[in-house]
Amino acid sequence: MANIKSAKKRIKVIETKTARNRSIRSKVKTYSKKVVGAVNKGDVALAKTHLEQAYKVIDQATAKGVYHKNTAGRKKSTLARLVNKVA
Repeated sequence: MANIKSAKKRIKVIETKTARNRSIRSKVKTYSKKVVGAVNKGDVALAKTHLEQAYKVIDQATAKGVYHKNTAGRKKSTLARLVNKVA
């Protein structure tokens, strides 16, 4: 355990940021799973609407610094390829 006051504060701040990042990553995974589920069902229209929502969530995560821009691009590209394969 930390003895210095600033180190104790850093531990609290890191815990807060970790919780926030975990929540955002979980949201991205949820929306990605929705896209994959719609693709597996073969529902193109539903897959496209979920893809737009997933794009929005991924972009928000990138803006907040949770994902690097290349990571976000890779995730979006992978989902788009899945949807295009069905369409």
